[in-house]
Amino acid sequence: MLLSLLAPQPIWISGTILVGLMTLLAMIAPIIVRRRVGLEGLRANNEVAGFKFATVGVLYAVLLAFAVIIAWEKFSEAESAAAKEAGAVATLYRLSLGIEGEPGAALRSALTRYAGTVMAEDWPAMERGRGSLAVTRALDEAYAALLTFRPSDGRGNAVMAEALDQLDNVTQARRLRLVLAPGVVPRVLWFILSSGAILTLVFTLFFGTQNLRAQSLMTGILAFLIFSGLLVITAIDRPFAGAVKVEPHALATVLDDFAGAERR
Repeated sequence: MLLSLLAPQPIWISGTILVGLMTLLAMIAPIIVRRRVGLEGLRANNEVAGFKFATVGVLYAVLLAFAVIIAWEKFSEAESAAAKEAGAVATLYRLSLGIEGEPGAALRSALTRYAGTVMAEDWPAMERGRGSLAVTRALDEAYAALLTFRPSDGRGNAVMAEALDQLDNVTQARRLRLVLAPGVVPRVLWFILSSGAILTLVFTLFFGTQNLRAQSLMTGILAFLIFSGLLVITAIDRPFAGAVKVEPHALATVLDDFAGAERR
């Protein structure tokens, strides 16, 4: 579908095609129909078509609003997952300071490598709707480093339990990122949204008003609103691709903190 293909594109390309071009076509359509059918032929439909158009318009408006809300919620969920992952990595790094010897040093090294690999490998891969195997291996190394720790007292057991919990949070947050990366709007919904937009605008061509310029302008305004809503969905459907996307700023801050801690 065209809408799903536009999702990862720069916002100006999506906006030009969806809003600019489609609004222009919608404004030209009433002029073409008027020349072929005539004003009197269209006026005969006004009463019946007006009643039906109200129903069609409400149904499509509800569907469009629902899709926008769902896409925005999933985009916010992707932002929260990235922030939660960075927070869990930072907490785990601080917990590793309570693990003495080689296990603690190995865990800190694995966490630093993991955060760097996520930024270098996972984020570009998620733009293509996939994850990076290098990041998976880095996460496995963090687990392996932590599991070499053998606590000998109650304090060590508490640190180990909390560290495992935080590492589990990292794993879950990354899994959520990868699930959301390909897009949150299914193909069938893209089809309904695009076909519904076209059918809603086609319905306006059954009306006829004395002032053709005013009718063309009203159709253009309706098209602008509809395709602006679709533009919002295409812009945020894939949270890690396109012009509007989640950036790894939180992880970059965590890496800076790690570098500062190592220098001290």
